[in-house]
Amino acid sequence: MREEAVRRVVVGVSGTPGSMAVLHRGAAEARVRDAELWVVMAWQAPGTELGSRSSCNVSTLVQCRAAAVERLREVLNTAFDAERPGVTLAGLTVRATPGAALVDTARGTDDLLVVGTGSRAPLRRLIRPSVARYCLAHAACPVLTVPPSPLQAELDAVHRRNLWHLPLDTSELAE
Repeated sequence: MREEAVRRVVVGVSGTPGSMAVLHRGAAEARVRDAELWVVMAWQAPGTELGSRSSCNVSTLVQCRAAAVERLREVLNTAFDAERPGVTLAGLTVRATPGAALVDTARGTDDLLVVGTGSRAPLRRLIRPSVARYCLAHAACPVLTVPPSPLQAELDAVHRRNLWHLPLDTSELAE
């Protein structure tokens, strides 16, 4: 007799508004699939990136992990403060790059991995590789990518306008 594997929906979060939308989509998918919702936050200690010459001592690693755990708690409290997701919820912090952490967590063929596509401005692509692309290329399970909210583009435009001290066009407000 074969034991049935627990189905999971694995969601990657960072705490950004876009990752909150991904988290809510993941919760909806978990309810539909009658699966557990695993929320993953990846973290890395400073100076441990590829090519870095410095290394961290144990107390720095403990502090970084504690900060990641607290950040994940904040994300979950913000996302599900008023209502619980309606499924079994597990939070997990993983010391790894985001893509590797998600692919390693969602290793079952019955799992579903939910990631955001994020903003892919040319400069951002040079600085940070795409987590969604990594997951699509390496995951052993289906991957659901969630595009950024259309409101995020407007918010980014407001931030750019404020950064460059550009005047507000009030004709847009008169509708």
